[in-house]
Amino acid sequence: MNSATGGANGLMPRKLKTYTTSVGFFDLAVAAPSMQAALRAWGSTNDLFHQGFAKVSEDPEVVEATMAKPGIVLRRPVGTEAPFSEEESLPRNLANVLEGPAHKRKLKHSSARIDEKTAREAAARYEREQKERELDARREEAAQKKRRERRERAAAVAKAALDKASRAHERKANDLEKARTALERKLEAEHERWKGEKEHLEQALQRARNDT
Repeated sequence: MNSATGGANGLMPRKLKTYTTSVGFFDLAVAAPSMQAALRAWGSTNDLFHQGFAKVSEDPEVVEATMAKPGIVLRRPVGTEAPFSEEESLPRNLANVLEGPAHKRKLKHSSARIDEKTAREAAARYEREQKERELDARREEAAQKKRRERRERAAAVAKAALDKASRAHERKANDLEKARTALERKLEAEHERWKGEKEHLEQALQRARNDT
């Protein structure tokens, strides 16, 4: 088995099916190995298949379009027969489209199926792209982890600097408070000393005035 058709451990990649649903103004289609994979591709947390809002499509044109881009969600304006594509915009005359024959068409029940070679190649391509998406997701997760760790380290350094500065401030504030207390005591003592000296000098002055 060659690399184009072999999956992990040399096993055949899971066969893809085409799944369709409608969301808002668009029909969605995707080639995926399972209903769960299709729901993940559509970003749906509800079981649209169980609810009857999604199904397997065997429309040859839809199958061909999705198999050409496995795993990619294709879209077209809801209720139209426009080809599915990755970037589909709503037509300006959407109301006319929805009321026209295309909207009232009967579902096709073609027995035509995509050939086995194309199906195998699509399945292999889906598997490769899925691995690439998973690898990209792991890389992004690793990058986010590195950014988070870098932020945490920077925050830890900043916190340590803040704590250190806070401790230094506390020490200086305590020293200044002690110095202020000692200065206030000295000032109080000076006032008391001066009070006594002043009283003594005033008495001396009074005596001197009385003697003259």
